[in-house]
Amino acid sequence: MQKRTFLKTTLTAALGAAILPHLDLLAQPVEFTLPALPYGFAALEPHIDAQTMEIHHGKHHKAYVDKLNDALKGKPEANLSLEALQKVMDKQPAAVRNNGGGHYNHNLFWTLLTPNGPGKPSGALAAAIDKDLGGLDALKAAFEKEAKGVFGSGWAWLCKGADGQLFITSTPNQDNPLMPLKGIRQGTPILALDVWEHAYYLKYQNKRADYISAFWNVVNWAECERRFAGK
Repeated sequence: MQKRTFLKTTLTAALGAAILPHLDLLAQPVEFTLPALPYGFAALEPHIDAQTMEIHHGKHHKAYVDKLNDALKGKPEANLSLEALQKVMDKQPAAVRNNGGGHYNHNLFWTLLTPNGPGKPSGALAAAIDKDLGGLDALKAAFEKEAKGVFGSGWAWLCKGADGQLFITSTPNQDNPLMPLKGIRQGTPILALDVWEHAYYLKYQNKRADYISAFWNVVNWAECERRFAGK
């Protein structure tokens, strides 16, 4: 009996040791994390400088992530994906809206930049740009006008509407076109440009127009095409 009891106790303890760590992991709240850049800080030189990229990613973006996790503690929205969270921003307090938008917008922005530019859109996206916006040059002109026209801080966007057509818009602060908020035209972001001063001031100072013009040299059109296709 003693041997049987010993074996039973030992087996139970071993199973508990194997299972409990997994249960503990499941019990922990899932937190958003800062993604690594898909290129080095200096990879976008001379168009976007290394120091700006390092501060923008490691300081500004990280702050949005940290503050978003704090703002979501104990809230059911903490279980949503980052994209799904954007779609319920009309029901969120300012801390979630500002930091959740900041995290989503920057996550997207890093993927839309590449050291392998300048390039051009192709395929279905190129055809849609021709049809809906009058061609790439017309897109650039309208996009630059929108970006220059943002008062203070915000973003310029190329989006795909629910009807499948492309449109250009802008949002203030860290809002984006996924948010169901008054004054925001909703759509799926295809291309985005951060026009907060921290995105360009070290290199371009108050010359936002020069930063916007340089942006076309680092646009990742392949990623835009993937997003347009809904992949």
